Amino acid sequence: MKLARLVSCAVALAALLHPRPAAAQATGTPIPVQAAVSIEPDTVRIGDPFLVQIGIRAPTGATIAFPPPPDTTGAVQGLDPVRVETRPDSGGLVQWGYYRVAAWDIGEQPIALGDVIVTLGGRSRRISMAGHKVFVASVLPADTAQRIPKPARPLYEFNATPWWVWLALAAAVLLLLLVWWWLRRRKRGKPIAVPDPFARAEREFARIEALGLVDAGERGRYVALIVEVLRDYLAARYARAPLSHTSTEVLAALHGERAVPNERLAHVLTEADLIKFGRRPVTAERARELGREARALVAQVHAATLPAPAVQKAA
Repeated sequence: MKLARLVSCAVALAALLHPRPAAAQATGTPIPVQAAVSIEPDTVRIGDPFLVQIGIRAPTGATIAFPPPPDTTGAVQGLDPVRVETRPDSGGLVQWGYYRVAAWDIGEQPIALGDVIVTLGGRSRRISMAGHKVFVASVLPADTAQRIPKPARPLYEFNATPWWVWLALAAAVLLLLLVWWWLRRRKRGKPIAVPDPFARAEREFARIEALGLVDAGERGRYVALIVEVLRDYLAARYARAPLSHTSTEVLAALHGERAVPNERLAHVLTEADLIKFGRRPVTAERARELGREARALVAQVHAATLPAPAVQKAA
């Protein structure tokens, strides 16, 4: 490789020192031009960059226009723009154009470069750069042609998975089903504890009283919380009086219920609505009275819904 590079450089220098006729198209009297082309290295691999050097010697006062790099349509493509270098020469103008290119196909590939145009005093001369090639070596091993590819696999391989894999999978699924059935049966066996509405209401009444809202000046909030506990108790005791109903709808739903004192309940709910929604002022004493009345209503309904004690027969 180094020997070939030295030979190509020696040929290029000899061409510039000893004039030779260059293939060109001229208009009028031909312009004396010397040209040299060097390819380093002359043997490359696919994608490896290499250098194409074009040297032109023309008379003093001439201009040299180098062609653009090879485009992307050919096997040899340019990597960088052309780099022009002017070298000192006492007998004329010497310029070198450097093309950094790469080849993308194997075998002997032509380097597609346009003509170099030399202009002097209104005359021009074209120097053809056609006919230059580079050899692209293959990167495959030498014994590639001796390798025999494996036969194509079938589209569906029914025996690809061993039988014991399917057996283990079925056993795992069966085990998961048994665990799920056991957990479900265990949950069903436990009775669901239903809290007593009366006990829950008594706890909430005690909690609200412990907050000290009346003494803190929040009498309206105290009345709203007390009535909310009353409504919760009635909703838990009677399904037809849910919390989504308004006070008027609750009174209508519980009308005729013997265990519920409807007139007392109506007074408490109506006054509580005026305090909550109408911002009606309420004194501390009246707030406590409403709290006592709400607790009395819950206690009366609870006592009325208890089963009657069994009467012992006389011996």
